[in-house]
Amino acid sequence: MKPIFAATTATLALILSTPALAQTADPETGAETGDPADENDGRTIVVTGALTDFGATKSDTPIVETARSISIETEQDFEEKGAQSLDDALTYSAGVTAEPFGFSTRGDFAQVRGLDAPEYRDNLQYLFGFYNTTRQDIYTLEQVEVLKGPASVLYGAGSPGGIINVVTKRPHGVTEGEVRLDYGSFDRKQIATDINIAIPGAEDKAQFRFVGLLRDADTQIDEVNDDKFVIAPALTLRPADGTEVTILANYSDQNSDTAHQFLPVTGTLFPSVSGDEIDPYEYMGAPEFNAYDTESFALTLILEQQLSEAFSFEAVGRYVDSQADYRQAWIAFRGNGVPRIDANGDGAWTFYLADNRSEQLAVDARLRGEFSTGPIDHEVLVGVQAQDVFTDSDTAYLFAAGTLNVFDPTYAGAPTVEQVRQFQGNGPRNYVDSVGYYISDQMSWGSLVANAGVRFDDVTNSVENGTTQKDDATSLSFGLLWRGPAGISPYVSYAESFEPVVGIDTITNQQLKPQEGRQYEAGIKWQPTGINALVTVSAFDIEVSNLPNPNSLVGGNSQQEGVSKVRGFEAEANALIGGLRIDGNLSYLDAEDPNGLPLTSISDWQASLFALYNFQGALDGLSFGGGVRYVGGNESNGISAINGDLLTYRVDGRTVGDLSLGYDFDRFQLRVTARNVTNEEYYSVCLVRGDCFPGEKRSINGSLTVAF
Repeated sequence: MKPIFAATTATLALILSTPALAQTADPETGAETGDPADENDGRTIVVTGALTDFGATKSDTPIVETARSISIETEQDFEEKGAQSLDDALTYSAGVTAEPFGFSTRGDFAQVRGLDAPEYRDNLQYLFGFYNTTRQDIYTLEQVEVLKGPASVLYGAGSPGGIINVVTKRPHGVTEGEVRLDYGSFDRKQIATDINIAIPGAEDKAQFRFVGLLRDADTQIDEVNDDKFVIAPALTLRPADGTEVTILANYSDQNSDTAHQFLPVTGTLFPSVSGDEIDPYEYMGAPEFNAYDTESFALTLILEQQLSEAFSFEAVGRYVDSQADYRQAWIAFRGNGVPRIDANGDGAWTFYLADNRSEQLAVDARLRGEFSTGPIDHEVLVGVQAQDVFTDSDTAYLFAAGTLNVFDPTYAGAPTVEQVRQFQGNGPRNYVDSVGYYISDQMSWGSLVANAGVRFDDVTNSVENGTTQKDDATSLSFGLLWRGPAGISPYVSYAESFEPVVGIDTITNQQLKPQEGRQYEAGIKWQPTGINALVTVSAFDIEVSNLPNPNSLVGGNSQQEGVSKVRGFEAEANALIGGLRIDGNLSYLDAEDPNGLPLTSISDWQASLFALYNFQGALDGLSFGGGVRYVGGNESNGISAINGDLLTYRVDGRTVGDLSLGYDFDRFQLRVTARNVTNEEYYSVCLVRGDCFPGEKRSINGSLTVAF
């Protein structure tokens, strides 16, 4: 860990040594009209965030003119809705299944349109593999963007459900800052600061921003903490007209344990022999053994160069080095449908240990052209994206090394870390090298807006002293939108995706083909005149092919004959009427796996409504609101290890409520939020392998922010 911290310290020292920082302040400098800093004012109300050239679409084309469904949650949303994680921030987004496995400390697992969604940061993929890096903290973010549907033309290999792109806080042109103190449920204590400096005398030439936080927190699970330290300095330089360079650094150190306890279905979803029930928030680990400690360092460089009135060059590059010390004990799994505990509640205690690491070097460089050919206006992107990713996992697994009673757990008798480490093996080092070439053209002709894109990718997966697999794919996307009267804009689009699958087809003895996805989408965007509002309604049809399908193996030509289908519709509305802000969402999904069974943990129906009123007059500065979130039931399916029959576990839907109360006065802002205010107990999902995942308990948080 020390080399990573040393690199972070050196980077911060280099940034702080910039000569411009030593200059004195100019008291006459103020914010210009329309400065980005205006959006950071806690009193400013925005209906939805805006896309940028380094956002999810790699374009600043307004959402209302983009022939795709896009959701954005801003920093203001995080605060008012009481979000403490990326998963929390997406619980009010249409088409997103946030927290599909309940409350978590290991990471964020949001799914888009029923499918896993890769996580990006400032245009570049951020997560690779599993449990090998630090969870992103939303205090370091300006907004979260969800681009729904396949995105391979812009991003290469990925899920057809969509992507989640987070936007890092960047320097701007006003000197200002804040210190924020938080205290909340489960003794959660946090201090954070966000300081922006426009270098005096060179406000337009050099800007610096520092974001940092320190957290000491327990969680809803006994024995599980969630402590964290983050520093994220950023520097923007404009050495010449048309040239902008931004350096973003992030060092994160998390000391925690895993909130997922893999509770047996007996005593939770199903009654036990004795009639006893497992406390949904009981700890099944070993306090002296368990840990989830992660450390990461990321350095990002963003370059923007105006080449002429019509053309510009943009590039974003990143280096990430991260590692995780992951140790966990749980009740052993014995096969689908096989009880994990006996009649007394005793289960075999199993221990797992992993030293995980990942390293990434990536770049996305593109030429942007904005010009006209006759009556048609063009915004053309021609780019190349390349990345090298290394992952490694050295694991140990000790089955049935003790016994734990799930109704009355005592934690004596657990092996030590050193004892389990004796069984640790060196996992294979994995390398993924990829390069993609893409071109996209956004065309406008009167009221018509069209988009067409194509991309070619070449991906190499290799294992040290093992096999090497090469895949390539060509992806297409098309879109057409009509800017109609009264702010109504109907649109249609088509997009493709691919995702490499490493291995050999056991029937053909050939290399497995990449999974391929395609989506048809049609919708309407409405931005009514005279009202600060945006409404999006969309319907979509996604098909994922080249999936494994056990039912197709007998007499089949390939083990990749499986096809998964996801169909549905979404409605999302954001409005500001006077002092009343309203966010509403409704989603329906018909998501089937290759066997025609519902996808695990995915609900048919989801709906949410959040409203917050900012008072005027004598109560100016006071805001009050709340939200309601409904998530329908879901199921998990599999083949029973006992009799070979189909096994189905289903959990009921739930409705939870949130509250938000704030008061702004002078330089101070007070806010109290409550999520799941009625403390509804529920399970997010129960898997046929035999475990259940409890949802988030009531969480109340109070914050005091002092601006300067």
